[in-house]
Amino acid sequence: MPINDLVAGQNTVGAALVRTEPIQERSAARIDALLDAAAEVVDEIGFDRLTTAMVAERAGASIGTVYRYFPDRIVLLQALRDRALLRYRRSVVAAIHEQNPAHWWNAVECAIDAFVDMFRTETGFRIIRFTDAERSGVPEEEVARDVSFARQFADILSDEYGLPAGEDLAFRLEIVVEIMDALINRAFLDDPAGDEKYIAEARTVARDYLEKRYSSEG
Repeated sequence: MPINDLVAGQNTVGAALVRTEPIQERSAARIDALLDAAAEVVDEIGFDRLTTAMVAERAGASIGTVYRYFPDRIVLLQALRDRALLRYRRSVVAAIHEQNPAHWWNAVECAIDAFVDMFRTETGFRIIRFTDAERSGVPEEEVARDVSFARQFADILSDEYGLPAGEDLAFRLEIVVEIMDALINRAFLDDPAGDEKYIAEARTVARDYLEKRYSSEG
């Protein structure tokens, strides 16, 4: 699987939920501005207290403009989640292209480092959890667990680094996603810069877990 396929076909604004209409450049900019405002509010007060009226006020837009693209707060939060996950995928692709890792573990490290960097630089990202739809404010029945990243990344590690393809690799990368999600979220719970002890431990646990199974590969 080509590395660029990590972002191929991904949407930025929860297209299945947002009102369907052609997304022109002006509309895309307006949507981004609304999502930027939502991310700022979420960082300040949490997703559970977010309202569309707050987003309209923060963005300097009318409530009608918000409703044009996001009929309710759930759709808005889903769109914020989708955009953040797309930006994460893009950062992983960029890191792998830039660093051109020679070993499969270094490619995994690119994904981990990009995840940490999103916490530090992407407003609103701390409400996003790969393994817990409820944290994003979206009812569990309305959004699937984000396991597709692990499965797509498994294809990349298989194609580019020779790891054994198949369900076992995809499952083990899903386990790594669970580990990263828990430990890195914990690292940023009280420290806006991220507690390095938790971040370092997350890398160590993930590497130990994978190398026990694939140490002879790559």
